Amino acid sequence: MKFYNREKELAYLKKIELQSKKSSQMTIIIGRRRVGKTTLIKEAFGTKQLYLFVSKKNEALLCEEFTTIIQKELGVKIFGEIRRFKDLFEYLMTLAQTTPFTLILDEFQEFLQINSTVYSEMQNIWDSYKDKTRMNLILCGSIYSLMKKIFEDRKEPLFGRANHKIQLKPFSVTTQQNIIEELNPDYHPRDLLSFYIFTGGVAKYVELFIDSHALTFDEQLDLIFDENSLFIDEGKNLLIEEFGKEYTTYFSILSLIASSKTSRSEIESILEKNVGGYLDRLEHEYSIIKKIRPIFAKEGSRSVKYEIIDNFFNFWFRFIYKNRSAIEIENYKYVKDITKRDFSTFRGRFLERWFIEKLKETGEFSEIGSWWEKGNQNEIDIVAVNREKRYMLIAEVKINSGRIDLKKLKVKAEKLLQMHQGYRIDFKGFSLNDLGAPLKDFDD
Repeated sequence: MKFYNREKELAYLKKIELQSKKSSQMTIIIGRRRVGKTTLIKEAFGTKQLYLFVSKKNEALLCEEFTTIIQKELGVKIFGEIRRFKDLFEYLMTLAQTTPFTLILDEFQEFLQINSTVYSEMQNIWDSYKDKTRMNLILCGSIYSLMKKIFEDRKEPLFGRANHKIQLKPFSVTTQQNIIEELNPDYHPRDLLSFYIFTGGVAKYVELFIDSHALTFDEQLDLIFDENSLFIDEGKNLLIEEFGKEYTTYFSILSLIASSKTSRSEIESILEKNVGGYLDRLEHEYSIIKKIRPIFAKEGSRSVKYEIIDNFFNFWFRFIYKNRSAIEIENYKYVKDITKRDFSTFRGRFLERWFIEKLKETGEFSEIGSWWEKGNQNEIDIVAVNREKRYMLIAEVKINSGRIDLKKLKVKAEKLLQMHQGYRIDFKGFSLNDLGAPLKDFDD
């Protein structure tokens, strides 16, 4: 797959590289697995890098592997046997006094399992050498909770040491649209929407779809539910390590949220247990869910829903994990048929999400969200506000354009209008047919 997008990240990494020519720079790159961190780094630095992948093995064996790579890539000779990473890191920092280079440590959080003292040892070496060396140190990690702990917990030795941070996100909706338009110019909007849901803009999934030419809804389903598919076990493989021994409770909560049980009370009534702590960790430690409040609601408002941030995880928990009994007996056709049957209902909320993302990309609005009143009354799909221009867009989103009723929308919005007297209001309807079409310019 060719390299798409990431112009901002590339420019930022190039800028950091230039800064490292004067004094050492430490950059952390965080992003979920498969999002394209390694590809970004290789694109940014090409062959001018020393790339070391921290695999789960004994520290001495890891150092042996790293020593071989260092000698080959940097053209140096290391004498004697190095069994501790701290000694290898100090050697590299010393080398960077005379030879500037980029050092990349991928899956950096794995040192927690290998030898957690590595972090304090690195801190001491970094503090001693950083001002007299010229190393561009890139530390990548894909387990969000662990990387956050390593660098943002005040008790941890590497707290405050990083000069730069990049949180790599999936491709934007515009980039995903450009990919589909390039590879399948005659696409139907439903194919773009399913591509958006199944891949969520995650680079590896996009690559798999492109390589298999799975660009229509049916082709995408065939790829996902193939007996050798990566997607079947993907959610389990990515999240069990994050959640540890309590993963079954976390999975149950995520499955319910993906099935539209989005309030804490709904989840607790089904699971018959208090889930407040789990929801808090899913939001703040793991960054997998987020709270949704009605737009304009105060931070402490009790009118709260939860949603899974990642599109693919939404799909995986709704259809694959929920039907894991059929998956266990390898009846993939059964699950594929259920997905086909229920997908038209499931995709509606992602059509809303698509248009919210498109509106964000315009840069025209100070606030964008949804609206509902007590008891989920008078729900409005999209409310977007420009405070400076005193302008508000109120929109209804439906798969079928024939079901959009702007008269009813205006009735539901009465309280919003009372709250924003003097604002210029636009009422709009967005449907599946509008997917991929340019949004009309908003009035000045």
